[in-house]
Amino acid sequence: MDLSKTPLLTDLYQLNMLQAYLDHGMTEIAVFEFFVRKLPPSRGFLVAAGLEQALDFLENLSFQPEDIAWLRSSGRFSENLLSELETLRFTGDVYAMPEGSVAFPNEPLLRVVAPLPLAQLVETRIINILHFQTLIASKAARHVLLASGKRLVDFGLRRAHGAEAGLMAARASYIAGYAGTATMSAGQHYGIPIFGTMAHSFIQAFDDEVAAFEAFAESRPEGLVLLIDTYDTEEAARKVVSLARKLAARGIRVSGVRLDSGDLVALSKSVRRILDDGGLRDVTIFASGGIDEKELIEFRDANAPIDGYGIGTSLTTSFDVPALDCAYKLQEYAGIGRRKRSAGKATWPGRKQVWRSYGTDGRMARDVVSLENDSQPGDPLIQLVMKNGRRIGPRPTLDEIRERAANDLARLPEPLHRLEPGAGYPVEIGEALLRYTEEVDRHLEATESRSA
Repeated sequence: MDLSKTPLLTDLYQLNMLQAYLDHGMTEIAVFEFFVRKLPPSRGFLVAAGLEQALDFLENLSFQPEDIAWLRSSGRFSENLLSELETLRFTGDVYAMPEGSVAFPNEPLLRVVAPLPLAQLVETRIINILHFQTLIASKAARHVLLASGKRLVDFGLRRAHGAEAGLMAARASYIAGYAGTATMSAGQHYGIPIFGTMAHSFIQAFDDEVAAFEAFAESRPEGLVLLIDTYDTEEAARKVVSLARKLAARGIRVSGVRLDSGDLVALSKSVRRILDDGGLRDVTIFASGGIDEKELIEFRDANAPIDGYGIGTSLTTSFDVPALDCAYKLQEYAGIGRRKRSAGKATWPGRKQVWRSYGTDGRMARDVVSLENDSQPGDPLIQLVMKNGRRIGPRPTLDEIRERAANDLARLPEPLHRLEPGAGYPVEIGEALLRYTEEVDRHLEATESRSA
């Protein structure tokens, strides 16, 4: 069984609510929206990701006989619910920002319009998919902006929080602008370019470092990158210079060397000198080993001659910000606006659209969030992507999603593009949405007073 596709990858309380909804005939159309409430101090923007996997989940939603049998054996649910689940399919509509779009707090990234029990059931997995990939894509985008065009490769599978997380991180980081991943499965499933060098254990398995380099070069001559920090990094660089001449005579070219430990700024400069003095000016230096934003800034400010980076744990775990304050909330039921009013978690009711305006320099200037049927200046960002449980239009390729992300990142306001601490972006609430919120509040207060 593919556990990532089972509808039981959800919370018990979803099925508890389905039982109650069915028992009380609450099956009219509901509107839920997924959004991020606020950003942590070290984030100024988001990159929306995960939509394709969310739509896959919705299109394929179904309970298998073994799921129904397990639910029945639990003794928790009545036969009316189990009978409903046997034929359940997602029949709703979905609106969303296209994957790769830059987004900001309080902007719906996805809207589900479906009968209340169905829209409720999918909450957990929708959040699970969209939150993680948006989290990682947003983190990766910061690396991309700091790396200023240098190659970035995802090295994070081994420290990811599970297999699916590692695979999704490879996809999300590629959307944000990473050149590729070391994860083979991401190459197989998504067509993401895969990269790999060699391990310290290979060097250690030989009695002689040069012999290890030469053996690896003979076995893997294409795009040859040699790991040179197992013992003495500078001495290993000198060995590469000597070996490169020998390999060249056999038609094997050393493409690069990799540094994985130590003072990467100082070592990259000394290794660059050794390579250049030895006539290997075209050999690149690739660095890995605990790299994150702080290190990328350090390398940039020190003009370290590093041509690319392998980034692992800090990427796939989003080490500095491991979660976003996101939610999937009911905004309308049976044609009536609904909203949460609790302190710090209040929501805006109704079906919403986001309009984005640009300045004369072509960069993003402001967003307006208002009711879907409002009219605001700017480009509307939220689109219909699924109708009656089926996708609308062709599925975008991963490279098309990646291109959208690159275009949006290039159009960030300068302070956000430079990742200046505290840089913000104006997201305004439209007058129509403000008025509607007041109407919803009056309706709720009147209903409460009648039932008091």
